[in-house]
Amino acid sequence: MLIDLHDPLFRQAVAAIDDGDVAALSALVAAHPSLLSMRADTGEGYFARPYLVWFVAGNPVRRERLAPNVADVAQLLLDALAEHAVVDRQAQIDTALALVASGRVARESGVQIALIDRFADAGANVDAAVLPAIAHREIDAVRRLAERGAASSLAIDAALAAPDALAARLPGASADERRQALTVAALYGRAEVLAVLVAAGADVDAYSPANLHSHATALHHAVDAGSLDAVMTLVYAGASLDVRDRVHGATPLEWARYLGRDAIAYWLEDRAAQAP
Repeated sequence: MLIDLHDPLFRQAVAAIDDGDVAALSALVAAHPSLLSMRADTGEGYFARPYLVWFVAGNPVRRERLAPNVADVAQLLLDALAEHAVVDRQAQIDTALALVASGRVARESGVQIALIDRFADAGANVDAAVLPAIAHREIDAVRRLAERGAASSLAIDAALAAPDALAARLPGASADERRQALTVAALYGRAEVLAVLVAAGADVDAYSPANLHSHATALHHAVDAGSLDAVMTLVYAGASLDVRDRVHGATPLEWARYLGRDAIAYWLEDRAAQAP
């Protein structure tokens, strides 16, 4: 059911979520179970036409802090979605978990892990939440999703700095999985993981895959991570200093200057000066 964002009933429910008012939200949902199926006609991208339960994540940011009891608020909604057998319940909670796992406000509010547990307990898809968490460098969320049963992968190994596990998994990995792992290792500045991937023949100049900042290469991401060791590993493996990202048209050196990664910028400048 698509409704206007300014629908008074929906706004009351969102306000109760924001305030952590379990009693008020419980009364609203009991009196108006249609709230559970409503979608606000607003937003774009990953938050287009949000359901009520998505608002527990605080992603995108509307407030800098979530209510301390937001996990209980989420539980109320999860229970109600199950009780009323809402048709698209699974899709709702899968997306909500991904929003929680990839959002900084949930982490900074100290409730991210508790929320992950509530959604995982309710049957949300932990595998689908992994890449969003990885892409936003929510490492604690990645670790918790793995603990809650997310399938082992090169991407998780790269994020969690597990080069031995990654090396053991590499022989059976596809080219796409390897490219994904290279991006993740660069995003997190994991020089030791990059070394394993480079030794296995990773294409160091490939642009990152979809849903993992595909506008840039591993070298750009290593610069962003602020890891000189990761940058050096990629450059010594042949990564181009001249490759440009597909949004700003900037080289890794230009990224380093813009981001204030001074040590990396100096090293890249020196490396470029030595080039024939």
